[in-house]
Amino acid sequence: MSKNINNLGYCRIIAVAPKLKIADPVYNSTVMMDFIAGTEPLTPHFVLFPELCVTAYTCADLFFSDRLSNLTIQSIATLKDFSTKLSTVFIIGAPLSSNGKLFNCAIVIQCGKILGIVPKSYICNSAEYYEERWFSSEFDRVSDTIIIQNETIPFGADLIFESFDGKLRFGIEICEDLWAVAPPSNDLALAGAEILFNLSASNEYLGKYKYRKELVQNHSAKTISAYVYSSCGPWESTSDTLFSGNCMIAENGKILTETKRFSFETEYCIADIDLQMLRHDRQRNNSFGGSMPNTQFRTIKFDWNEQEAESILRHYSATPFVPDNDKERSNVCEEILNIQSTALARRLLQIKSKSVIIGLSGGLDSTLALIATALAFDKIALDRKGIIAITMPGMGTSEATKSNAIKLAESFGCTLKIIDINNSVLQHFQDIGHDLNVHDVTFENAQARQRTMILMDMANKMNGIVIGTGDLSEIALGWNTFNADHMSMYNVNSGIPKTLVKYLIAWYVNSTLDKYLQIVLSDIINTPISPELLPLGEGNIISQETEKIIGPFILHDFFLYYTVRFGFAQTKIISIAEIAFNGLYRIDEIEKWYSVYFERFYKNQFKRNVIPDGIKIGSVNLSPRADWRMPSDAL
Repeated sequence: MSKNINNLGYCRIIAVAPKLKIADPVYNSTVMMDFIAGTEPLTPHFVLFPELCVTAYTCADLFFSDRLSNLTIQSIATLKDFSTKLSTVFIIGAPLSSNGKLFNCAIVIQCGKILGIVPKSYICNSAEYYEERWFSSEFDRVSDTIIIQNETIPFGADLIFESFDGKLRFGIEICEDLWAVAPPSNDLALAGAEILFNLSASNEYLGKYKYRKELVQNHSAKTISAYVYSSCGPWESTSDTLFSGNCMIAENGKILTETKRFSFETEYCIADIDLQMLRHDRQRNNSFGGSMPNTQFRTIKFDWNEQEAESILRHYSATPFVPDNDKERSNVCEEILNIQSTALARRLLQIKSKSVIIGLSGGLDSTLALIATALAFDKIALDRKGIIAITMPGMGTSEATKSNAIKLAESFGCTLKIIDINNSVLQHFQDIGHDLNVHDVTFENAQARQRTMILMDMANKMNGIVIGTGDLSEIALGWNTFNADHMSMYNVNSGIPKTLVKYLIAWYVNSTLDKYLQIVLSDIINTPISPELLPLGEGNIISQETEKIIGPFILHDFFLYYTVRFGFAQTKIISIAEIAFNGLYRIDEIEKWYSVYFERFYKNQFKRNVIPDGIKIGSVNLSPRADWRMPSDAL
């Protein structure tokens, strides 16, 4: 089923390095028209061509030729006429004369009209570049308009283009403008341009590609924009200068796509820019919101026609909290454990405590908390015997998890205590008049609160603090018992989603030389996630699996990421989940579990409003003191 990508907040863009001929505008314009016509099935909103693509960049003194100038004007007119029935906006580069000066220009064409023309601001005139010989700068411009074939057209680097519905703004700079100390795109972004186009002719030499790519990537992050970059290809190379046809599309610090370099064929890259994502990040960034452009811009209106597409042209990871690359993931895991352990060590130094209490269930979360705690003790040279690991078997505890908890504490050299809670819980049921055979929320929560009472009282006795183990996913879903596992004195896991917990433990498995510990940790990783609060099934098998009750954490973490990080609505989250989970979950399953997520997330803010201190790990955090403030009674 096709989707209206405009309504989902996307803008489809192509950056192309066409196969051109030097000083042959007729040939070059034909190549560009053929390319645009060929991309019609892709339904792009924009197509960006390189700098001076009508003539080719390396014409040198031929730029002064009347013949080349006349052919350039004729070719621009041809391209304009060609665009009459096209909604696609295409941006081309050409040399144009105004008031006796020659300018290196970007020309914006759509629907049989030239919307505006932007001259280059910073003229490159160093090393192999000699542009001041031919071109004047934007700063030398004396007129706000330029005439082409009796048509008066807005002219200047102070142009910003805005759709009639106000949902899209873009601006243009040319090649060296990006490399300048104060790029024009800084002001364009502050004036509201979400998309920044750069027509370029950037040559290749050893090391330049890496620097150029980092420049585009970092500038898109600094301006919180989509930066679309198109540079000319090998056919424009001459004498000592080689061009590679490097085109890139970056979005807020991430390269979405780029072309193959050094190809003698026309190469292009295409991506769907997420305008909603960019606006969300700008609105929550105070330094962006508090800055004003130094330029007074003229606004040029244009039609941003709605486009239907079969799919969204971008990749979405099913695990946005987990890096796809093994090396990057390893680095992230090491960094997280350093953050966790250092934060906890700082708290212990502050309160001058040499003891901590941790409830060790033999499950994933408490295992990660123990690893971080052990590393914290090592950082400040505390004896690990000061880590009081308490395992508290109850009515749903399996022998496997109890055994793993004991083995884990022994492997880390902690002080282990085993406190069976069955008798105390039975007494409590008798006190409040609860039927032991009724396995309801009271049955479950009484056990959770009994465990927390033991931990808190033991902390008082040992002059220590209780280490919280609940993770970000459980906090988001309210999958914790109020004033039970919901509560601690410092939570080292509060910023870590469930999908990342396994990877952190697996990283530690690979980093430790203790073979016995590796076996224990591997077994914990493969144990089903369960609160173990309901009686065991036949064969003493865990009868209560969390993901069968509330849904897969991989889906909930995906929903959480795009709700909190970007503020996306249900329609968009489900649309991108279709992409991320294609072949893993059907659309009806995604919709079902999103409904569960949505209800639980909004109904459990009252728990999040009173969670204990816990270190922030990533860009998504639900602490009411740091990142997420929401009324308990919303929706």
